[in-house]
Amino acid sequence: MTDLLPTARSGPALLIKGAPAEDTAHRAGPAVARGTRRRLGPGRAVPFGRLIGPVLLVALWWAASASGHLDPRILSGPGSVLSTAADLVSTGRLQDNVLISLQRAGLGLLFGVTAGVVLAVTAGLSRSGEYLLDGPLQIKRAIPSLAMLPLLILWLGIGEQMKVTVIALGVAVSMYINTYASLTSIDSRYVELAEGLDLGRAQFLRKVVGPGSLPGFFVGLRLGVTSSWLGLIVVEQINATSGIGYMMFQAQQYAQSDVIIVGLVAYGIFGFASDAGVRAIERKVLSWRRTLAG
Repeated sequence: MTDLLPTARSGPALLIKGAPAEDTAHRAGPAVARGTRRRLGPGRAVPFGRLIGPVLLVALWWAASASGHLDPRILSGPGSVLSTAADLVSTGRLQDNVLISLQRAGLGLLFGVTAGVVLAVTAGLSRSGEYLLDGPLQIKRAIPSLAMLPLLILWLGIGEQMKVTVIALGVAVSMYINTYASLTSIDSRYVELAEGLDLGRAQFLRKVVGPGSLPGFFVGLRLGVTSSWLGLIVVEQINATSGIGYMMFQAQQYAQSDVIIVGLVAYGIFGFASDAGVRAIERKVLSWRRTLAG
């Protein structure tokens, strides 16, 4: 889309027709006259700055535990959690459950992203598709995937198929809503220009639809990644025999808060890392944009 219409950037101040430059600078205000500008954006990005918040949270947790303000019967300290994690790793229990959880989340994300994008493109580029698909999907958005668990268990049982389906449903709705909104908000002038240039369907999809829908696609992908982890937490505590959620549920029966914290930390690390990965890909793919995110 960016190679169809040239872009032009204008400066912060416009010269008034017929007015001398000195008078224009005076009207623009003293800040412009002195050649200074007030910074209104969020400032320059700091490398690995997003880690500051989690590090401070862990430091606060550690300080509260070391000072005795945190009851270990309610919440285990970081030292106890690290020791428990080492024991779980040495026995292989943590790795086995993590691999199974990653497989479930990955399959649900794959199927959900594929279905959401296909539905969004079908509804966004066709009136018939919009009339047939958008209404039911908007209704599905108002119904949480977890509310459909009883019906999905009745249809699919309690095996892996049901768990992956629950995750995929949440991901698909997030992908559809954001990709569809981005698709339908493409400026109609680009479509008219593509028609005027007599572009084929494939060229139209590559030069207009693709670049125009990518921002919404990545927003949906970030939300979809989050949805996959949220869905995973729930389905792994319902008649599961493996996974991080199952490990946490078993620990609850024996009041092992340290094992529960290990599971929560694992979920948090995977969620944070996957979101950071999507952000990195987004910055690379959408490098032609200049936004406040930097």
